[in-house]
Amino acid sequence: MNNNDRLLRLRYAVDIKDSDMVKAFELGGHPVSREEVREMLTRNHEAQSTEDKENVYLKAVNNQVLDVFLNGYITLKRGPQKEQKDIPQQKSKEIKHINNVLLKKIKIALFLTSEDMLAIFAEAGIYPTKGELGAILRKEGHRNFKPCGDKYARNFLKGLGLVYRKDGNHS
Repeated sequence: MNNNDRLLRLRYAVDIKDSDMVKAFELGGHPVSREEVREMLTRNHEAQSTEDKENVYLKAVNNQVLDVFLNGYITLKRGPQKEQKDIPQQKSKEIKHINNVLLKKIKIALFLTSEDMLAIFAEAGIYPTKGELGAILRKEGHRNFKPCGDKYARNFLKGLGLVYRKDGNHS
């Protein structure tokens, strides 16, 4: 699963409109046009092999761009953060475990509790323990940190779609 897939699945799961995606990128500090968003979400059907067709998009999304979108999505859903004078601006560093970042930031943006997340996983047929979920949500470098695999991220987004589309929770 690549970042374009993650973005597409998130968009479907919580029904994010093109205009909201553009706004989230802008709020995250990476302005894009509607056309660029559509290119990020459109597979390249001119790829050479069938294997390439499924994973090649017209515009690739790297980890930093996905992180910027998620930051903007948090701001879009929760409003701007109150000013914090003592905290220096973070330098953008390499993101190794984007699935962990994705789960953490969706949790923040949608006001989810750990119980909500476990229910979303259960909706997709995955049953992690509270401890496993806590390990996934920990900061990288913590001794109990556990990388989140594509299977967990894919099933979380699937469960999120099932829960949000069933209940109509489009806040």
